[in-house]
Parts: sequence; structure tokens; C-alpha cells
Amino acid sequence: MAISTSLWSFALVVGLLTLTPGLDTTLILRTSALGRRRRAWGVVLGIQSGTLVWGALTSLGVTALLTASHLAYTALRWAGAAYLVWMGARMLRDTFRGASPAEAGGPGPVSGKDSVAGGWRQGTLTNLLNPKMGAFYVAVLPQFVPAGASHLATGLLLTSVHILIGLLWSAALIGFARVLNGWLRRPQARRLLDRITGTVVAGFGIRLALGD
Repeated sequence: MAISTSLWSFALVVGLLTLTPGLDTTLILRTSALGRRRRAWGVVLGIQSGTLVWGALTSLGVTALLTASHLAYTALRWAGAAYLVWMGARMLRDTFRGASPAEAGGPGPVSGKDSVAGGWRQGTLTNLLNPKMGAFYVAVLPQFVPAGASHLATGLLLTSVHILIGLLWSAALIGFARVLNGWLRRPQARRLLDRITGTVVAGFGIRLALGD
């Protein structure tokens, strides 16, 4: 398989994966729709930083050890599940206190400054605490490395393709979320968004804990 063929084939696979609605899409849309554009881009950069780490570790063969170790994989899975359930529960709790985190300025995933750094930490943690990302890369990435090619160099090149697609899709999501910003100026709409997002995020955490 030529490297150009590998790139296009891998781009198709990860492109379909990126377009599939999931946790990343939910976090980016919610953060951006609340008017936190800097934080939204921070979330995007954090998610892609996590993708780069998973791609690099897979290219070095490290993630194969993770997926082979039942104890390590289970520990990471439970840590990720706990983080997501905690995040979702905080969103839901704050809405039933009469104000969403964004309105009240209290603790919450998008409270405080509209900063890239805060979003980056959230996006990175969300990605790195998801062992399914590591399992995906272990199962998929080696299949697109041509025989005789450097695993590290080719793996990082393929990962870069995934990151580029993710950035383009995220830019489209952030642009779309601007349309919702006017509607979300109403407190009731913000609470509704936080309740939906909190439920989705906590649901992902429960699914991860159950190993689905």
C-alpha cells in the first residue's frame, strides 16, 4: 500500500468517525453556543492534543501494552467514567439550583474566564481519559502503515490527518453554534442546554464504566 493511498484511506475512516455525533461534538457545541468561543477553541485544541498523544503512543507501541493489560485499561476506563459523570452531574446540579454555571459564574465546566487554557485542560482530560481512543488507534492505525515504512513517522503523519479533519469539523461546529447564541441569551434556554448536555456527558461516563 503506497503512503498516499494509506493517507486517503485513513482520512476516510477517521472522517466518518469525526462526523459521528459524540462527546467531543457535544462539548464543543455547548461551550461555543454559550458564547465562550475562546474556551470552545481551547476544548478543540485539547481534544486534538489528546489525539496526538494517542497517535504518538500507538506509533511507539505503548498503547498496545495498555490494551493488553486488563488492570491498566480498567483503571483508565473507571477514571474516565468518573470524570465524565462528575462533569455531567455538576451541569445538572447547577441548573436545578436556579441558574446554569454560565449564568451564575459559579463552578462548572464553562464557568470563570472565557480562556483557551481552561478549555484545553477540559478537552485534553476528556480525550486522554477515554481508553477507547487508545483501543481505536491500536486496532486501526497499524493497518494503514505501509510495509517497510517507519511506524513512528507514518503513524504521526496519519495522526496529523485525523487532527486536521477534527480541526476543520470543529470550526464548522463553532460557526454553527453562533446561530444559537441569540436564543441562548434566555436563562430558560441555557438551563435546557445544560440539562441536555449534562445528561449526555454523564451518559457517556456510565457507558464507559459499563464497558459498552
